[in-house]
Amino acid sequence: MLEILECATLASVQDLGRYGLRRLGIGHAGAMDTLALKAGNLLLQNEENAAAIEVALGSISMRFERDTPFCLTGAVYQADLDGESVHSYWRYTARAGQTLRLIRAVHGMYGYVCVHGGLDVAEVLGARSTDLKAAFGGHQGRNLKAGDRIALGGSACEMQRIGIAPIPFTNRIHALPSSEYTAFTRNAHYRFWQNPWTLQSDSNRMGYRFGGSVLNKVKEIEMLSHAVQFGTVQVPPSGQPIVLMADTQTTGGYPKIATVVAADLGHLAQIRFGSKVFFQIATPQEAAKLKRHNEAYLHQIGVIAKKK
Repeated sequence: MLEILECATLASVQDLGRYGLRRLGIGHAGAMDTLALKAGNLLLQNEENAAAIEVALGSISMRFERDTPFCLTGAVYQADLDGESVHSYWRYTARAGQTLRLIRAVHGMYGYVCVHGGLDVAEVLGARSTDLKAAFGGHQGRNLKAGDRIALGGSACEMQRIGIAPIPFTNRIHALPSSEYTAFTRNAHYRFWQNPWTLQSDSNRMGYRFGGSVLNKVKEIEMLSHAVQFGTVQVPPSGQPIVLMADTQTTGGYPKIATVVAADLGHLAQIRFGSKVFFQIATPQEAAKLKRHNEAYLHQIGVIAKKK
């Protein structure tokens, strides 16, 4: 078991989310930075989809009740294991009774505590992710709190300490023009691709709200609600774009100017409140190339982890 001793942040159990259910109105949920989650799981020789604890910015501490290999990925955290510093993207083994503390994120937004064998919570609708809006999945369908006890998958063991290099975060986010792109003025196109956008503090796992230039449309349009997904860039009447994130609703009625490419969603998730991003126009071929780059990185981690 893994016992949560203290939790002063938004922390939840997440895997890669639910697929094939959006037509029923059931959201995706899952990790905000899927590349970081996959990297952590591969470093521990887990399946890429194994469940982990996602932590946003703040502090959390937990005690291992058996010998357990673990690693931290995603946001770079100031952390320690019974007082010994723990570095992100390194694999450690916690002994039974030891306490892991994540004190604060020093770079990035969402960190992952991955454990060998994954977290053994029940699958709900094909995933172990917490759907915070609908309150199901993960650990009791909610954020974690002190006193929670979560079962660990696998069995007690020890693994050699090794580290890998993370993919550096970037604030240049690639995106593809979306279906209502031509509904916006040429000036709006220029502003969207050329101007910086600041992440607003009312952003969350459902949507990242950006402040900057106003994006005007050629003329007002009325749209019926239609399917949206993780990465869709909507523009509400305020003219300030919103990028829908892992907990996005399944439908929306605002026009879409762009869609963030899947390979860059992790980079976007790690942008901190008040920081700026630049959207960079991409082609489908470039989106595929970025995806292949991430896949090669993950393959390399898997090869390294299996040799140790």
